[in-house]
Amino acid sequence: MVILSHMGTSRTGTEPAERSTPRTRGRPPLPLDRIITTATRILDDEGADALSMRNLAQHLDSGTATLYRHFTGRADLVARVVDGVLAEAHVDDEALEDMTWQQACETLAHKLFDVFRRHPHVAPLLVEHMPLGPNAMAQREQSIGLLLESGFKPALAAQACATLARYVLGFATQLSPPSRSTADDDEAWRTLDPGTFPSITSVAEHLPVPLEQEFAFGLELIINGLSQLAPKSVVRKRR
Repeated sequence: MVILSHMGTSRTGTEPAERSTPRTRGRPPLPLDRIITTATRILDDEGADALSMRNLAQHLDSGTATLYRHFTGRADLVARVVDGVLAEAHVDDEALEDMTWQQACETLAHKLFDVFRRHPHVAPLLVEHMPLGPNAMAQREQSIGLLLESGFKPALAAQACATLARYVLGFATQLSPPSRSTADDDEAWRTLDPGTFPSITSVAEHLPVPLEQEFAFGLELIINGLSQLAPKSVVRKRR
């Protein structure tokens, strides 16, 4: 912990009087993008618990008062950092124009999952708090819009978008470094008793399923399921 204070210099009666130094009005403001970049680095390297106003100020060699010029508190800081991370999942509408809605949904889901992979401490922050920042809202608008353009009724478009988002988030929460190594997991499957677990041991060579492979497989199942509910032979309208 860094404690900042003004330390006065003691004077004896024989020392000449010094001209008092005028007080400053606080530290100079810091650029918001530098603050967000530093806060994101703390979150990535040290985890969510380390992302405090005091710790961030120390990393910036500044004071917390400077941060309160930009944020109302830690919750506001975390929300802005999370929304900044979500900006990395942006996909231009032009890149989706020639795709079917199935391909577009798959592209958006994989892009978001890749962002969570790069920032594994972000997803757990979203489990209890729905992101409502500008980037999060823009992504919802894009996802729901492409489904509506493909003929989905509003209720189905909203539910499909929410289901896909929660699916990605659920897998992303498992991206934090595991407490067990993959070698330990492999050994666990190889040492099972075939007499007690005949079915599991018969497929043990395929276990554990890599998380990325499981994610892609489940996403394909969800999209195929939505295809059964979606309108048939509808071409997406161009905006």
